[in-house]
Parts: sequence; C-alpha cells; structure tokens
Amino acid sequence: MSRPRKCRRVCYFPQTLIFAPVSSEKRDPVTPQDPVILTLDEYETIRLIDKEGFSQEQCGEQMGISRTTVQLIYVSARKKLADALVEGKMLRIEGGEYQLCNGETDAGSCCGCFKRNLNQQYTKPRGERIMRIAVTFEKEEIFQHFGHTEQFKVYDVEDGKVTASQVVDTNGQGHGALAGVLKALHVDVLICGGIGGGARMALDANGIQLYGGVSGNADQAVEALLAGKLAYDPEARCDHHGHGEEHHGCGGHGHCQGHGEHDCHQ
Repeated sequence: MSRPRKCRRVCYFPQTLIFAPVSSEKRDPVTPQDPVILTLDEYETIRLIDKEGFSQEQCGEQMGISRTTVQLIYVSARKKLADALVEGKMLRIEGGEYQLCNGETDAGSCCGCFKRNLNQQYTKPRGERIMRIAVTFEKEEIFQHFGHTEQFKVYDVEDGKVTASQVVDTNGQGHGALAGVLKALHVDVLICGGIGGGARMALDANGIQLYGGVSGNADQAVEALLAGKLAYDPEARCDHHGHGEEHHGCGGHGHCQGHGEHDCHQ
C-alpha cells in the first residue's frame, strides 16, 4: 500500500490567479482552450526559490516536505511556466495538494501569513455593496464562547439577502487574536453567545458591530438579523477568563482547543 501524500504548506495565497496573453497586433486578450494549470504548491516553490531566494532544502522546511519532493514540484512548475510563455497559453493557478498556513509552523511561530491568507482569499467582491456577517459556529449552532470558537460561518449579504456562505476555521487563534481574524475576513457584523470585555473592545477597535447573547441555529439567526427580529443581549458577557478554572460554564461549553489537523485543499 502506497504512503499517502503529505499536504504542502503554502504561506501566501496568490492575489492574481489568471494570467492571459494578449495579441501582439490588437493588444486584445487571447483566450486559448487549453490553459496551463499551475497548482498552489507549485506556485509556492516558485515564490520561495525564485523570488525569495530559498534553497531547495530551505523551501522544503518552509513547506513541511522533503528536498526531493520540492525538487519534483519545482521542476514541474518551471516546465509549466515555460509552456505558458513559449506557447502563449493562459496560465491559471488553482488546486494542488496543499494546506494554507494555519498560523503555526514546526517551530511554533508564524510570519503573519495566516491573516494575510485570509485577507487575500476572502476579499469582498469589488464594485458591489456587500455586508459580511460572521457567526461563532459549531454543528450548525451558534457557539457560546467567542474566545474558544474553532470556526466562524461567514455570510455575504447583498440587498438584504444572503448570497454566499462559508465555514472558516480559526485554527487555534484565541480571544483578542480572533478580532484580527475577523478583520482579515472583512467582517462587518459578528453574532455570538458569550464574549469577554477585552474581545468587545478589540471588535470595536476593528469597526465590527456585535450582537452578543444569541443562541440557536446560525442560519436562522442571520435571517432574523436581516429581518430586524434578532433577539440579542447588548450586555452579554463572558467574564470567566483568568481565574484558573480548567472549565468554565459559558453557555455550557468547556475549554476548547484548536484541532491542530487540517484537510488538504483538493
């Protein structure tokens, strides 16, 4: 039985995903039927080795894979780039066996790419009036302890209607850091259960409107908010931090830890 492939850590989600050639005469875009697909892990080897000047060994350490694997990915990436340039083909960046950096490395620290990845990946559509609502999320319900939520469900709203939604892992970011995660997600409004005073201040500093003290189904809460019927507590508090309890009764949830394991993007 063959060994499963290991996820390749990618620290920068590219801001531009499509590169198209133009006609040398009319300067019009050329749209070939057979674009070259550069995967996210291939893109990362090009970024680290050719732009940042990493050796293949250093690149492997950054991506969490062996130097031999880096060499194979890098050779494939260079061949695809050459094919796109020489043949005048469209280049599209997508897919691959990768895991966006979750804010932690083998050394236990991160260069800050976790929040930049969120910022780039979840940029709001340009030229549209989009409101973005986040809800602390667990099994379709509103998670009752903001500082230990492991997921947010994020909703895009246009003209009073939800147009898109997605569940985003917080990857172990806690308390004050979560306000930064919400800012990176371009969130305007947060719906949650209990929340501490420090987190409230952090949300306010980032211009995020808070609806606390809410429980029940996450989707229904968002619909109620949009209909002007959401029942919430403007004084909702979760003031159990720093007292040394192993567990605390904020909405019935104990201390939650980050998963530490993340699925590859296919």
